[in-house]
Amino acid sequence: MFKRFQLLFSISQSNLIVRRYFVVNGFDGALTMLGLLMGFHVSNNVILSVVITACMGTAIALAVSGISSAYISESAEKRQELRELEDAMIADLQQSAHGQAARLMPFIVAVVNGMSPFIFALIIMTPLGVAHRYPWLISYPLETAATVAFILIFFLGVFIGKISGGFWLWAGLRALLIALITSLLIYIVGLV
Repeated sequence: MFKRFQLLFSISQSNLIVRRYFVVNGFDGALTMLGLLMGFHVSNNVILSVVITACMGTAIALAVSGISSAYISESAEKRQELRELEDAMIADLQQSAHGQAARLMPFIVAVVNGMSPFIFALIIMTPLGVAHRYPWLISYPLETAATVAFILIFFLGVFIGKISGGFWLWAGLRALLIALITSLLIYIVGLV
């Protein structure tokens, strides 16, 4: 079964797409959660259950959007690629490994595309849930969750640096700088 998936990934070259979607949408999910947290932070006197509900609603929307948009676009791309290959080979490839890859890989890519921001959002929201359930454990839940977001964003940058063969620390710091600039912009808007 595992070898079959390897073959399908290889045929469709979906492994690169999956990795790219995981990183890009993980970054989107983490930065979106950071934006929400900063927005709540600058508005002062927020109710933690409202923050959790807003963050969860956003995480679900990111997941549904990621799954549906990736499935629609990837399935169209894979069908087109299969048609072009069938035209070139003058054969029906629907029952071949190429046909199977064209049907299965868009689903896998879509799940990764949608679940990546959702998982990152849940990780970032963990301090909020802990503070809501056990208020004595975390005194500053918004700040703690924002710190988790900064850490995740840094490590996503490190991962990108490793993939690209660049200097991992610089890639992590660059991602962190984007998060800091985003937070600063939200803070400035909140002061106006």
